[in-house]
Amino acid sequence: MSFKNRLTSWLLAVGGSLAIVFVTSLISPEIAMGFQGDVALPDASVLDAPETGEASVPPTIFKMVFGGNWLGIFIVGLIIALSIISVFFIIDHLTTITRKRIMPDAALSELEAMIVHGEINKAIELCHQKENYSLATEVILAGLERYKSSEFGYAEYRSAVEEAGEDQTGKLYRRTEVLNVIGAIAPMLGLTGTVLGMIEAFTTIASLEGMARPQELAGGIGQALITTLLGLLVAIPTMVALSYFRNKIDSLVAEAGKRIEQIMMPLGRKK
Repeated sequence: MSFKNRLTSWLLAVGGSLAIVFVTSLISPEIAMGFQGDVALPDASVLDAPETGEASVPPTIFKMVFGGNWLGIFIVGLIIALSIISVFFIIDHLTTITRKRIMPDAALSELEAMIVHGEINKAIELCHQKENYSLATEVILAGLERYKSSEFGYAEYRSAVEEAGEDQTGKLYRRTEVLNVIGAIAPMLGLTGTVLGMIEAFTTIASLEGMARPQELAGGIGQALITTLLGLLVAIPTMVALSYFRNKIDSLVAEAGKRIEQIMMPLGRKK
């Protein structure tokens, strides 16, 4: 998947999730009013419900998620958007942080044969081919170019290989940084929604001089709890995925380093 396609998918995911939240809020007046329009005034039928045996309908998850104020709904939308972005990058890393993409066996075997036979130019050309792009080929390319450009390249190629290896490894780690950011801010957004929900609930109590009924507090309290839950549901799997991918990078980079050293060994025999 090219960078352009990944960026397009990312923008569509974010825009689509926010549009769904916005349109849903517009077409449902109960959502916009915090689901308080039906319970703002005392209703005799509701008060008499216990005596007649009528059970009140518990609020749905949807009402609890979108039952607070507009700022709370916006925070919920952000958390949903972060979850979509997290899933996108997890899928992307599953397809790119692999042994085949970091150290392709076919290309490395060809490079090893070319270097053994002294075909340095052919090896450099192979590394430049787009279909052979990988961490290992980029590191080998840096060593071969240093070997060719310097009179004492056979003694200096190791430093070029080390520098290129650190640079390519850093790029892999930086790609996973998005998951790290999502895992850090998702619980904070959830906590922000919790604070807003509790503020709304206490404001309702104050405005009714302490005589607020549970139905009138359900929107704010429900959103306060749900936003924290949503933030944790996004953060926990994201941080697990981040740990998995970073451990996988460590393992693959260490294995690639040994393979590259084996391939480049014939260059150090020049006297």
